[in-house]
Amino acid sequence: MADVRYGTTYGGIKRKDVKRVITISSNVLSGFTGPDVVRQIETALQAYPTPPGYIIRMGGAQEDQKETSDFLPLAGALSLGLIFLILVMQFNSVSKPVIILTEILFSIIGVMLGLAVTGMNISIVMTGVGIIALAGIVVKNGILLVEFTDMLRSQGMPLREAIVMAGRTRLNPVILTATAATLGLIPLAIGLNIDFYELFASGHPHFFIGGESVTFWGPLAWTIIFGLVFATVITLVVVPVMYLITERLKEKVSGRSTDNHPLPPAGTNKVRPTASPAMAEV
Repeated sequence: MADVRYGTTYGGIKRKDVKRVITISSNVLSGFTGPDVVRQIETALQAYPTPPGYIIRMGGAQEDQKETSDFLPLAGALSLGLIFLILVMQFNSVSKPVIILTEILFSIIGVMLGLAVTGMNISIVMTGVGIIALAGIVVKNGILLVEFTDMLRSQGMPLREAIVMAGRTRLNPVILTATAATLGLIPLAIGLNIDFYELFASGHPHFFIGGESVTFWGPLAWTIIFGLVFATVITLVVVPVMYLITERLKEKVSGRSTDNHPLPPAGTNKVRPTASPAMAEV
């Protein structure tokens, strides 16, 4: 009635999107990184003859990383758009938000230079998140310079003197805030670990540097550090220069000098009174 034979087979059938799936997984040995192993596997699979009706696809961390990398550009574009809209409403201008947003470009250049000099690997997820976080950090320095310059001009100070005075006055706050943020991120970047419970209980803090946390959080911290340091140094020079060039171009287009027509106080819509026919300016 039957022929009984013993063999090996699967204990269950797994499906994904109504298709039968066989999953092969492995840990990554020390000395290797996940992206490097994935590239080697993809290279080897190109020469593997796939039977008809079968599809080989990378899953797990590689699939999650791909979904995240596809979402990060959209998140970055949305964040830049929101920052731009807020700055336009704050300054009632388009040129000044553009000047401030150029700091994001400087921060990205600083990140790439820092990674190239140190030879660190780029983490698509954490490096991308760090760049998006930089977009909300580095613009603060530009806002300080531009806003203070506008305030000085509203008080009647000429354009060039207002730019010089704003850079001189805001130099210390810009450097101090960037230094505080950088020093605060260094423990996260190097993986500084202290057991505070044992420190107060037995006096042994079990202090060490490194560990698993630095593998995950290190790229994020170093990205912010590299971008913030580079953008801060460039901001103190480039933003005032761009502000001066923009205002001079406005003078040529409008045909009037901005030094003779200072800006109105911030947050007001007062119209500057014009001279009557009997009062002509000489």
